[in-house]
Amino acid sequence: MSLVAIGINHKTATVDLREKVAFSPDRIHDAMKSLASRTRTGEAVIVSTCNRTELYCNNADKNDIIEWLEDYHQLNHEELMPCIYAYEEQVAVKHLMRVASGLDSLVLGEPQILGQVKQAFVKAKEAGTTAATIDRLFQNTFSVAKKVRTDTEIGSAAVSVAFAAVSMAKHIFSSLSTTKVLLIGAGETIELVAKHLKDNGVASMVVANRTIERAQAMCEEFNATAITLQQIPDFLAKADIVISSTASPLPILGKGMVEKALKQRRHQPMLLVDIAVPRDIEAEVGELDDAFLYTVDDLHSIIEQNMASRKEAAEQAELITEDQSHLFMEWIRSLESVDSIREYRSQSLAIKDELVERALNKLSQGGDSEKVIIELANRLTNRLIHSPTQSLTSASRQGDLNTVGLLRTALGLDKN
Repeated sequence: MSLVAIGINHKTATVDLREKVAFSPDRIHDAMKSLASRTRTGEAVIVSTCNRTELYCNNADKNDIIEWLEDYHQLNHEELMPCIYAYEEQVAVKHLMRVASGLDSLVLGEPQILGQVKQAFVKAKEAGTTAATIDRLFQNTFSVAKKVRTDTEIGSAAVSVAFAAVSMAKHIFSSLSTTKVLLIGAGETIELVAKHLKDNGVASMVVANRTIERAQAMCEEFNATAITLQQIPDFLAKADIVISSTASPLPILGKGMVEKALKQRRHQPMLLVDIAVPRDIEAEVGELDDAFLYTVDDLHSIIEQNMASRKEAAEQAELITEDQSHLFMEWIRSLESVDSIREYRSQSLAIKDELVERALNKLSQGGDSEKVIIELANRLTNRLIHSPTQSLTSASRQGDLNTVGLLRTALGLDKN
């Protein structure tokens, strides 16, 4: 029985299988209770995202946990097993720390996973499936993830087009809290851009799209204004930042439209980021004073440089997770020693109490006090040295000098 981590992720399983193994939010509370019942200490946490499903348990048998996962989702053993990874003890601890630090993510160093792991732990607390060991494991993991973010550059460099676009905007505008943004398109990339902008506290967003219904659906989430592509000229002059990503075969913003908007802005600078292929913004826009135009190629060169930077940072982060997982296992072993000491002390006191009670009974029946005391001392000595003597004899007969040495040290025979 040990600390166990069982899971599948984007590296080991297809989307189809990951969907079958995922736990929906409305079922995860009961699932964790069911899983915890398969452990000796009732400790279990389930981390379930689009890219991974992982089960973390204390005092559990890995094969038993895999069997539970198969039964819970009614999965075929032969289908699941090639995609499963199972870790125990320090390897399991290090894996969780790597996951929370973004070292095991599809995008190296992405920060969202830490929030997802924290949310999973909160749900486990609510379900009552955490105790001292799992609680300490996850709290230490959160500290390690913070240390990785603080002590390395793994999260500082943009490695997605959407993130790179927003990072560029932050570089040009020291703060986004007063900037107004026009987003053109309403697909996944623009939606991710909007999320990053919202996280950075942008002042306001307008979303322009061919079909306004799609734009409105997105705007509800980000508190933005929806307009049609035809309305862009009315809003362009108010935009400090324009980010465009549509499937249009022809440019949406021409040099003339942007030039007119810049005049209305009295030549206040405008950042334009075109992440569409083919282009949404005419290349000639980059010739205008006060218009700073960047294309998807510009962003990709930034991403490549940043990815190399993240890989360097990941090497530092790996050392941190290795050291911290080792320290956590030292804490686990210290608990085991405390339990052993408590058990040994309890056993010795029980022997003492038994023999003292027998001696007192003999004294109360008129036994000779000197003989009773000598008998007590002899019996107590024999009982206490019985097990160590057997262990020393066995190790000596087998020629196990290491065990003999350890026993001599434990019994205080080598102090001099």
